[in-house]
Amino acid sequence: MLVPSTVYHKELANGLVMRSVAGEADVERLAAFNGTIHGAGVSGMTRELILNHPDTRPEHWLYVEEPSEHEIVSSLCLIPWNMHYGEVSLLAGEMGIVGTHEDYRHRGLVRAQAARHAELLQEGGYHLSHIQGIPYFYRQFGYEYALPLEGGWRVELDTIEAATNQESYAFRLAGNDDIPILNQLYERATVHLTVHSARSEGVWRYLLGPSMQTEMATETWLVLDSQQQPIAYLRIPHEGFGEGLIVNEASPLDAHAAGSVLPQLKRWSVERGKPYVRLCLPENSSLVKAARYSGGHTLGYYAWQIRLVDVPRLLLRIAPVLDRRIAGSPFAGIDEPVVLNLYCEAFEMQFHEGKLDDVRPLGFSERGGIRIPPLLLAPLVLGHRSREELAQAYPDVSASGRWQHLVDVLFPKRTSFLYTAY
Repeated sequence: MLVPSTVYHKELANGLVMRSVAGEADVERLAAFNGTIHGAGVSGMTRELILNHPDTRPEHWLYVEEPSEHEIVSSLCLIPWNMHYGEVSLLAGEMGIVGTHEDYRHRGLVRAQAARHAELLQEGGYHLSHIQGIPYFYRQFGYEYALPLEGGWRVELDTIEAATNQESYAFRLAGNDDIPILNQLYERATVHLTVHSARSEGVWRYLLGPSMQTEMATETWLVLDSQQQPIAYLRIPHEGFGEGLIVNEASPLDAHAAGSVLPQLKRWSVERGKPYVRLCLPENSSLVKAARYSGGHTLGYYAWQIRLVDVPRLLLRIAPVLDRRIAGSPFAGIDEPVVLNLYCEAFEMQFHEGKLDDVRPLGFSERGGIRIPPLLLAPLVLGHRSREELAQAYPDVSASGRWQHLVDVLFPKRTSFLYTAY
């Protein structure tokens, strides 16, 4: 039974009302609306996420209603994700399934719901918010491109050679009984990623079950060795951008296994009428490395748009990672305040004996030898862009003297990737 902890209600201009999902009747109405705006597949996705995902809450699903007609005219939701930043766990709230009926656009309805979304992030103690949004639009709500998304590597079928190694590999679809081994393989898939999504047993069950009834349906294939033991897995969505066969998740493969996986991907592509293979995977994926030697070429990446919900909260949360980076640098034992100035506001990072003890908001301040426009802090902190890359593109990214080196130590460029939570 769907039981929200709270039900939100706020009257807007022109007689419209913003609400949160209060019961299963609302779920069906919202699913129907999202299907109309985004396509039939999003209808089932809405329903399954609200009713069956282990981490979602009905009060996180917002909509604007025309009360006289009992008609939903706009919607937006918060989808919780559990993430890792190095060894530290983070709570992220995706802004998802945003849409407004065309007759009600340009009335600030998304802005009103985004404000409530921001309140939910603060109330829930979230560290980040992310969205797979349209270009530019979400910068007005504090989001900036900060983690790779989509794109990847394209491999033409005629460049994939037949398997030549002697060892025989087989493939079978995974089920719930395979979750323990999938968890182990997922650890191997993400261990070299600085920022990545966590994957609980409940999320695996959702991916293997309810998600298969939505537009996010993705087959999970185990790679078996000659003893029929799982050594790796691949995930292949039924739908996606482009006409190719997409691999959007893969655990590490040695050279022999990769030499069999690529020909298998070619066979699946031919069977399904797909003209090429697209590896939507991080750059350090072993399958991407193998594809490079098969003539694959990069498509580049789009990016997740990220907002830092609360800068002191995030910096203190990731302090163990920052402390480790400091300890292995010339700044080991640093014992002084460091001011990070975001122009509109500044924060004093208080280091004691090489550890970040506190982050104190200063409000607007002229202090600080480290200056970064507020939207650019997300790509810097998350390792998506180095300080030097940002400074080359934006003259108002600056650090004086030794502070350049400190920023580079604290926030180096790193490889990250988010595998889906739904």
